[in-house]
Amino acid sequence: MTDHQNIDTSVPHSARIWNYWLGGKDNYPVDEQAGDAYTDVFPGIVTIARSSRAFLRRNITHLVSEAGIRQFLDVGTGLPTADNTHEVAQRLAPESRIVYVDNDPLVLAHARALLTSTAEGATAYVDADVLDPERILAAAAETLDFSRPTALILSNILGHVADYDQALAIVTRLMAELPSGSYLSVNDGSRGIDPVFEQAQDAYNESGAVPYNLRSVDEITAYFKGLELLDPGVVSVPLWRPEAGSPAPAVIGEHGGLARKP
Repeated sequence: MTDHQNIDTSVPHSARIWNYWLGGKDNYPVDEQAGDAYTDVFPGIVTIARSSRAFLRRNITHLVSEAGIRQFLDVGTGLPTADNTHEVAQRLAPESRIVYVDNDPLVLAHARALLTSTAEGATAYVDADVLDPERILAAAAETLDFSRPTALILSNILGHVADYDQALAIVTRLMAELPSGSYLSVNDGSRGIDPVFEQAQDAYNESGAVPYNLRSVDEITAYFKGLELLDPGVVSVPLWRPEAGSPAPAVIGEHGGLARKP
């Protein structure tokens, strides 16, 4: 049973709204109202949410199948939906070890759903804020071996860090702990692509919810400084290695990439 004791149901929350857009049930009327208000202005946000999830799935598939990665640090995981990181990774390599990080009480209440794991692998949950990389690393080290290559996943989380320089510093600190051969996967909402999306996001940020800051493509690309970007680089997420036979991808206001630490 979900513990609602520490969950504020009077203010919309991004993790719950995102869950609503993905078709999930782990949200409250205030989240549905905020989500509907957003889609009234910009219906394309549902495509962005689902394209982000598909991008992450393709990233993880490459990391496991092509790069041989067996450890994942997923910061800002959000609520469990279809194709969570551990499900994709352990389906391909049952021995994969995954640490999820989030600080939302509802996500924490659903941690049990995330903590299912194959017998060969491991899945753990860390209650920590993205603004506290030291705590994240210390707690994750209980499950992950940071002497072995690890994939750091930052999916739609860095936009919640208001100060861009601080966001850059967080990425740098987390990647500094990981050895050569590790990977960084980032995707975030992008500014300069779709003015209707930007209008909707600006209105959302003024609604009283925790703001999410769209960043330029150049700013998103800078998260990968010093790393080896895999082709096709930082692109609108549907354009990142689309699956064979899928419809022709369209550019949307969500950019991301995958890079290797030399």
